[in-house]
Amino acid sequence: MKALFVAFCRRLLAAALFGCACLAAQAAPQRLDQAQARHLLLRSGFAPTQAEVDRLVGQGAVQAVDGIIAAARTAASRNPPPAFVDAPPPSPPRLLDTREQRQAWRQQQLREGQDLKAWWMSEMVASPTPLAERMTLFWHGHFATSQQKVVRSQAMWRQHQLLRAQALGNFAGLLHAVARDPAMLAYLDGASSRKEAPNENFAREVMELFALGEASQGGGYSEQDVREAARAFTGWSVERDDFAFRLRPAFHDGGTKTVFGRSGAFDGDAVIDLMLQQPAAARFITAKLWKEFVSPAPQGPEFEAIADRFRASGYDISTVLHDLLLSDAFWATENRGALIKSPVELVVGAVRQFGLQPPDPLPLVRKSAQLGQNLLLPPNVKGWPGYTDWIDATRLLERKHFAEQLFRAAGAMQDPPPWAERFLAGYGGHADREPDAALQVRLAAAMLPLAPTQPVPAGTVGVAWLRALMLDPAYQLK
Repeated sequence: MKALFVAFCRRLLAAALFGCACLAAQAAPQRLDQAQARHLLLRSGFAPTQAEVDRLVGQGAVQAVDGIIAAARTAASRNPPPAFVDAPPPSPPRLLDTREQRQAWRQQQLREGQDLKAWWMSEMVASPTPLAERMTLFWHGHFATSQQKVVRSQAMWRQHQLLRAQALGNFAGLLHAVARDPAMLAYLDGASSRKEAPNENFAREVMELFALGEASQGGGYSEQDVREAARAFTGWSVERDDFAFRLRPAFHDGGTKTVFGRSGAFDGDAVIDLMLQQPAAARFITAKLWKEFVSPAPQGPEFEAIADRFRASGYDISTVLHDLLLSDAFWATENRGALIKSPVELVVGAVRQFGLQPPDPLPLVRKSAQLGQNLLLPPNVKGWPGYTDWIDATRLLERKHFAEQLFRAAGAMQDPPPWAERFLAGYGGHADREPDAALQVRLAAAMLPLAPTQPVPAGTVGVAWLRALMLDPAYQLK
């Protein structure tokens, strides 16, 4: 069974990749049908309910995309923040007397980080504007910061709120804000950079990972640009007591720097502005968003046109997202099922689609971590690689086990889970009866972006049908 499951997934992914290479142009539809509405909602959020799909059917793609983006831009949190958020900042470790006290301090910070993860998971499960959560998650992976090094839970909370508030705002403003974010400065060692010994780590990652991409892949900068930019960021520091951003003029190199062929007494903000003037910036961010929402690789003139409009808009995130969701490539049939659900998308999508109401979000947090996406703890500064890196033999089997656990949670198969009965009833099905041919098609369309890859044996009753669809490799795709 393990070998069969892995083989099917690999075959399906190969087929999706092949399809992406030979697209036929397909304009955004004037009136969304069931499949098109579901595709839009699956890509721009999590696995949708039938009610969410029905609300979009009949709308034009432009109207639907505009509504989804507008709702996400004004999204508000549904749950009160964790208790530690409003507590006074804890005493810094340097003021603690013993090693045991410092260890206890660190453990307390990490426990509060778990509270933040649980809060965020609750937001993702319950939010009526899932695009806002998806974009917050995207920026968390783009501006990757790990609490393992930052430690301070309040700093991680403030960074999360920054990403959430500006998730669909302006990328230029977001980049400037993240560069001054205490959690990021601590994570990339920028807080200790001073004119006598500029730390190049922060400047390098801002260019390579946040704004321009790798120099060898068209980033348009040199090692000398990195060294000069590092001088510009000196003096950007963090206050040790309350962990707030602090500009320390005495540590800043106020001399002339030359970056991208321009010379001046640049500070960090001026260098970021110079980065944003480079054509590579719009292409780099557009490419990452393309891979998140459209297909595994940007494609041709349409990609270049979208990147150009993104730059011309002054880096308005909603503009580039609007263009991507209405692109011919997004609506091309060959791109359906061409992306792999991240662990968070898989877990949250199942919970939302089946109407589950978990009393405690922490098991969902742990499950997504087990599948390879541990919130607040990306593997490194590059974030999660995504796409096929989500899938290996071990993780495929863990994904399969997740589906099985949903059915085992309420007992054996002859005692069907209530959520499965409710889901089937919504389509006119029954837990203890085999779906007729028409219902089989509807259930497959509701749960899979592609046709099932594995035949379901005749005589399989409703709940077992759902289980078979969740275990189909196509369930891992979007």
